[in-house]
Amino acid sequence: MDTVQHVFKGTFIHSTQRCAMEVFENHILGTNSAGKILFFEDAQQQTKLAQKWAFDESMIEELGKNEFFMPGMVDTHIHAPQYSFIGTGMERPLLEWLEHTTFPIEDTYGDLGTASNVYNSVVRRTLKNGTTTACYFATIHTDASIVLADIASHYGQRAFIGKICMDSNNTYPQYKESTEESIKETQRFVEALNKKKYDRVKPIVTPRFAVTCSEKLLNELGNLAEEHQLHIQSHISESLAEIKEVLNQFPNYKNYTDVYDRNKLLTDKTVMAHGCHLSNEELHVFRERGAAISHCPNSNISLCSGFLDVRNILKHKVKLGFGTDVAGGYSISLLDTIRKAVETSKILFMEKQKRQKETNEINKLQKEKLDTDKVNVNGKDSILEMETEYKVLSIEEAFQLATLGGCEALSIDHITGNFEVGKEFDALLINPETTDSPFEVFSNIPKKDMIQRFLYLGDDRNIKAVYVSGRCVVPFPNNS
Repeated sequence: MDTVQHVFKGTFIHSTQRCAMEVFENHILGTNSAGKILFFEDAQQQTKLAQKWAFDESMIEELGKNEFFMPGMVDTHIHAPQYSFIGTGMERPLLEWLEHTTFPIEDTYGDLGTASNVYNSVVRRTLKNGTTTACYFATIHTDASIVLADIASHYGQRAFIGKICMDSNNTYPQYKESTEESIKETQRFVEALNKKKYDRVKPIVTPRFAVTCSEKLLNELGNLAEEHQLHIQSHISESLAEIKEVLNQFPNYKNYTDVYDRNKLLTDKTVMAHGCHLSNEELHVFRERGAAISHCPNSNISLCSGFLDVRNILKHKVKLGFGTDVAGGYSISLLDTIRKAVETSKILFMEKQKRQKETNEINKLQKEKLDTDKVNVNGKDSILEMETEYKVLSIEEAFQLATLGGCEALSIDHITGNFEVGKEFDALLINPETTDSPFEVFSNIPKKDMIQRFLYLGDDRNIKAVYVSGRCVVPFPNNS
C-alpha cells in the first residue's frame, strides 16, 4: 500500500472537462511519496480514510478559514531570455520589436553567465507567481538552453524547454544558425536532456516561427519530432504583417497553418502561440491534428497584434491554454493573463454589439424602403443576417484555461491539471488574508466570491505555498 506523505483539509477548487470551476469545502486530500493524489473526499470520511491509508490524523494540515487550494497554473508560452527586458520596448509592433529589442539581446546568451543569471531569476519568479508548468522558448544557444533545463529541474518546476531554431533572420542577420547547424544542435540538445533523465523537464522542438526558418529546416524538425515523439512549439498568425511575410516566403502553401502542417509540425503535441488571425479553415486543421493554441492576450494588446476570439476557438473544439508571452507580454503572472483574457473577450463583445446595432439600423431602413415601395422581395435576401449572440468569457472559464486547459494544450492533462485521484499534486495554497494582501476581506463572503476576488485582485503575496508533484517548491529552501 502507498505511504501517505501529505494530508490537507479545507477548501479546494478545480476544473474538469464538464465544469469550469468546482468548489469543495471541508474536503480532505492525501498524496503519496511520489506526489500523486491518493484520495480526495468529504472530510466526514476522515477517520475511515485514516484507517484505510494507515496515517495518523495528527499529520493532517488544516487550511485557514479563508484559505484554499487551487491547481497550479500553466504558462504555455513564455520566452525565458526575454525576462531581462520585460516591460520595455512596448511601443513597437511585433516585427520591429524583434529587430530592435529581442534579437540583439537574445544574441548575448552565448555567454553562460548571462544565461544562468536570467534563467535563475525567471524560474524563481514564475514559481512564486504560481506557474507550476512552463513551456519555455530559450535562444539558439544549445548549452545555455541546457542551463535553463538544469535550473527548472533544480527548483522543481514542470517545464518544456525549447532551444530555438532559426536559419533565416533578415532583420538581424548575426542572430541565426545554418540549417545544418540548427538541426545538429537540436539533436544534441534533445539527447542531452534525455540523458539527464529529469523528473519533470522535457525538450520541445522549437522553430521560432516560419519567418525565420527555411522550408528544409521546418521539414527536418518535423521529421525529428516525429521520430522521437517530441512536443513542438512555435508562433502562428500573431500579426497581419507576419502573415503577409510568411505568404511571400512560402508561395507554394495555401496559408500559414499549411506551412507547419505539411512539414509535420502540427500534431497532438503541438502548441502554437497567438493564432489571432487564423481562419475557420485553419482552425479545422488544428482540430483534426489535435494541435493547441496558446492565448497570449497581454502580448496581443501590447504589440498591437490583434484579438483572439476565444469563443470561436472553443466553438471549433481546438485545445486552448494561456501564455504570458514574456516579454511581448509585460507580466510574468498568469493571473494577469486571466484578467486580460476576460477583458479581450469583453472588447470583442462590445465590437460585436456595435456591429449588431449597425446591422439593425440598416435592416430597419431596408424594411421601411420595402414597405414604402411595396415590392415583394424575399426578406432573407434583402435583410442583413443577424449575428448570433456572443457570450463573454467568464472568470470561471478563464480559470479553467489557466489550469486544466493549459495541461490539455500540452497533452499532460492525464498527469496533472486538477485534483482527480491518480494525478500528480500540482497546487497553489492561496491565503486571501496574508500580510500586505492587495485586497481586504471585510466579512464572511461565499467561497466562490472569495476565489473570484483573488483571481481579479490577488498576486504572488497571496500565494502562500506552491507544490509540484507533491513537493513544496515555494517558499524556496534556504539553500536555493
